[in-house]
Amino acid sequence: MKTLYKSLFLTLLTVFSLGLFAELDEKGIPMKPQPARLVNIIQPEANPFSPGQIEQMEADLSAFAQSTSTQITLVIVNDLQGYDKASYATEIGHSWGVGQKGFDNGLVVLLKPKETATDNRGDVFIAVGYGLEGVIPDAISKRIVEVEMIPQFKKGDYYTGIQNSLTVLKGLALKEFTAQQYVQKTKKARKGRFGLLPFIILIGAFFFLLNRRRSNYYSPGHNLPFWAAMLAASSMSRGSGSSFSDFSSGGGGFGGFGGGGFGGGGAGGSW
Repeated sequence: MKTLYKSLFLTLLTVFSLGLFAELDEKGIPMKPQPARLVNIIQPEANPFSPGQIEQMEADLSAFAQSTSTQITLVIVNDLQGYDKASYATEIGHSWGVGQKGFDNGLVVLLKPKETATDNRGDVFIAVGYGLEGVIPDAISKRIVEVEMIPQFKKGDYYTGIQNSLTVLKGLALKEFTAQQYVQKTKKARKGRFGLLPFIILIGAFFFLLNRRRSNYYSPGHNLPFWAAMLAASSMSRGSGSSFSDFSSGGGGFGGFGGGGFGGGGAGGSW
């Protein structure tokens, strides 16, 4: 119980000391943070990150916004206030004006962690501004959610899931690689994890049959090579992410939101 109270105290201290908390307007949409920040925790209890992780993400996103004018904001909530995740993320983008006016180059990453959600369901959505829909189409947003985010979120590792997705979003926004190249990269990564699986199964089956011929009975303890092969296959099939190299940035403020427009582009998922 003391550990729980200590964790809650640290969360509240982080939120209020960093100015992350935001009030809701009459429609249930979080009001634009003052001063403006790119990492925003709307309800204190929704926070899955440490203070150091929050500050690192804020510094990286601020530096990215300063150097490119593309604004990516992460918004963490525990309740969608009756909205679906797509509408809620889009409304935040509109209300806050995420992105630069005239360029509409904003992204809203809305995260509702399962562990703190009022409905006990995790939700995430990437809302894409008009100006970025060409380089980050809906199908790619969906793939980022399914490959980079949800596998990590299911393990409770929200920081890795967010960092992986931000790396891809930055790369696409900078045109360091195309949407098609990202698809091919993730396909190869998945193929690499499963490509040797049939071979391993055949080797395991060979040892199983060989041991079976030597014995009139079968038990897992007498067929270690078979079970070792199955364990190796299982470990190879686990894991996620596309392993794109990290985009590293320095710190600094980003100067505030500029008034970008959103038309409902993007994609999300639940777990």
